[in-house]
Amino acid sequence: MTTEQRKKDHIRICLEEDVESQKTGFEEIFLIHKSLPELNLKEIDTSTEFLGKKLNLPLTIASITGGTEQAKQINKDLAEIAEKKRIGFSLGSQRAMIEDPELKETYYVRDVAPNVLLFGNIGITQVKKFDTNKIKKALESVKADALCVHINPAQEPFQKNGDLDFRGSTSSLKKLCEELGYPVIGKEVGFGISREVAKKLKEIGVKAIDIGGFGGTNWVIVDGLISRTDYRGFVDWGIPTPISILESKIGLPIIATGGIRSGVDIAKSIALGAAICGIALPFLKILKEKGKQGVEKYIDNLQKELRITMFLTGCKNINELKNTKYVLTGKIKDWAEQRKLV
Repeated sequence: MTTEQRKKDHIRICLEEDVESQKTGFEEIFLIHKSLPELNLKEIDTSTEFLGKKLNLPLTIASITGGTEQAKQINKDLAEIAEKKRIGFSLGSQRAMIEDPELKETYYVRDVAPNVLLFGNIGITQVKKFDTNKIKKALESVKADALCVHINPAQEPFQKNGDLDFRGSTSSLKKLCEELGYPVIGKEVGFGISREVAKKLKEIGVKAIDIGGFGGTNWVIVDGLISRTDYRGFVDWGIPTPISILESKIGLPIIATGGIRSGVDIAKSIALGAAICGIALPFLKILKEKGKQGVEKYIDNLQKELRITMFLTGCKNINELKNTKYVLTGKIKDWAEQRKLV
């Protein structure tokens, strides 16, 4: 199966099948309600800064696709909205355009989003195969601001002809961080980053961590359906997103992705320690069903929910939200206590 065909199948499966995890862990996180907020809701500031760019709210459209004509239009539409709403935008894996440079146009969005915070993307196993200059040229050609390196050992066994040899990944990533000249972000794809891995990523030079926690799109299911591989034993595999945020608090900025679906989820993620959040599948589905106006409305509602949550916790800006109190319950509490995260 070609990379391009796999990308087409990913879009089709994500739109047609139930591929989301049933629980995110956010239901076990409670922010403390403040009955006397002493704030004007209309004056609450949801803006923040990440990698030197100001965002209207701590959000990026997380990596979705690239490498096909269908992907080209999806990327253009969503990047244009990200530019308008002043949030970040993340490209899907650029492996396809490195293997076939003619596919570059399916990733290029600077014509519609000249100022957006733009994240490039490549897999950790491709970092081993491609020299740094080839990856750098791919970033330069799309005018990205940073590179996400997705680390996906749980996904690959369920892909037909997946990459199963992860030996040398750490040293290859370290070399890339030293040579690339762009900020490198270590990114999981839905199974979470542990404390041990977070420390290793910091040690080898990444500038931020996208925890890609368990709770959102489940790539074991997606690729298992495509390859017709039995995935049932691994549908619950991974570190829930709220826990992965706590696991990854080692002094680097955190991007929280994985099952974030509301402004309340964003607020909880920031309170736990994230700098910004990422959402992917809802944007793809809403774009398909309701078009660009539907996506804009969804972003507006996320901001509204975030602002109300900040109002109800007495936080007038994102910095105050980062220090607001929370309560852990259930399995999330048990995990945090056993791992000595709190």
